[in-house]
Amino acid sequence: MQIPSGRILVVVGLLCAGASAQAQQPEQKLETQKLTDDLYLITGPGGNIALRVGKTAAFLVDDQIAPMTPQLKKAIAAVTAKPVRFVFNTHWHFDHTGGNAVFGGEGAVIVAHENVRKRLSTEQFSKMLNKKMPPSPEPALPVITFADSLSFHLDGEDIDVWHVQPAHTDGDSIVYFRKDNVLHMGDTYFSSGYPFIDLSSGGTVEGYIRAADRALAMAQPTTRIIPGHGAVTDRNKLKQFRDMIVAIRDRVKKLVAEGKTLEQVQAAKPTAEFDAAWGAFFIKPAQMVETVFEDLSKKR
Repeated sequence: MQIPSGRILVVVGLLCAGASAQAQQPEQKLETQKLTDDLYLITGPGGNIALRVGKTAAFLVDDQIAPMTPQLKKAIAAVTAKPVRFVFNTHWHFDHTGGNAVFGGEGAVIVAHENVRKRLSTEQFSKMLNKKMPPSPEPALPVITFADSLSFHLDGEDIDVWHVQPAHTDGDSIVYFRKDNVLHMGDTYFSSGYPFIDLSSGGTVEGYIRAADRALAMAQPTTRIIPGHGAVTDRNKLKQFRDMIVAIRDRVKKLVAEGKTLEQVQAAKPTAEFDAAWGAFFIKPAQMVETVFEDLSKKR
């Protein structure tokens, strides 16, 4: 299911405009798509959600932006009357953790990498957005954290989680539903456009590549892959995403080694061949080049 462009714009507007944009979010809608007998995809203005329904309880991967929480609860209730037992956060950004306070307050166990709790519990600053993010309230914080990996064994499904090298942020995880053969990559994968490498949150270009390599190594030709934003795809599309980042990294790296300035690197248009396919999301070609340039320059 492709997220309509208007909804993507909502995310961008919210990121840039802050609270005033958030107040408009309840007008937006969530859509639910059945992927398997037990696994559902819920899409809307925030990050993509996986809902796994077991015999006794439900399991969520990410939970949208805060204003959408009432609609998210309705979407879940339309699928199952079972309570949400676990909420897993793929990273700390508010468009993936906005429902934490409500679900956590109602008794769901929130789980995430240890860096997610660290960032949610303290004020954060996004250089790209030029915006401060206040600490989250206690009910929104993960109560179980991990360093490398963990597994859930729920109602006949084994759910494996791995922390990956800092990519989108320093707290990224990918989630694999073994029985359903579905991989949720959070924002380590954008099927809709260029990646958002959040350098302010510890993200790195190399980490994005390594995260894709990790997912490609475990994915089968039949594995469905849920990105943080965009349509559900497969291993082939993820490979294209990975190769695109590698090509841009290599071109920018060469120009940085030659001593080129950011303006000169942007003028060289190292993303040109990919712009038609990947440049329509909120990370535009010039921003992609600037982020890669900044990340690689500080490692010289």
